[in-house]
Amino acid sequence: MRLKRVWQYVSRELPLWFIGLLTNWMPDLPFTCRLRGFLSSPFFKKCGRNFQYGARVRFLAPHGIEIGDDVYIAAGCWLGGGGGLVLEGEILLGPYTIIVTGVHRFKNNSVRFAGATRAPIRIGKGSWLAAHVVVNPGVTIGRGNLIGANAVVTADTPDNVFAAGVPAKVVGERKDNPSEIKSRHE
Repeated sequence: MRLKRVWQYVSRELPLWFIGLLTNWMPDLPFTCRLRGFLSSPFFKKCGRNFQYGARVRFLAPHGIEIGDDVYIAAGCWLGGGGGLVLEGEILLGPYTIIVTGVHRFKNNSVRFAGATRAPIRIGKGSWLAAHVVVNPGVTIGRGNLIGANAVVTADTPDNVFAAGVPAKVVGERKDNPSEIKSRHE
């Protein structure tokens, strides 16, 4: 088992780290984000076309991450795939979003050597997770969702909703066009 983990690190995480080392100094222009995605795509469990991501994005256990078509991950995000992570197509992850498929356990009143519990995460097609969102293990975010900035998603969400808060709660139906939303000042 330990040899398998070492191989996954050497064959997948190390190349992703090296790609970051080579490209993180470059500005997050469309070309650079596409270049990072193109160079990184072979190191995931599955990766669709037109994958793009910003600087300083960290992928842990990429062998457990599936990425659909037209996914964009903004700068500073942290994604762990140890429990299985599926990002369906056309997803936007805002800056510093954290998606964790594992949580630490306690043993003898200590977390240090107790291991982790893992559960899969699925984010539905067309969803947008705004800046600083945290998604906990075992969660399915529905298709076409908008998750508000700084939300902590601890439970599944249905399709086409706006959810926000800590823990995230459904606030209402997501609107396709912001111009349809009435201003509070009108």
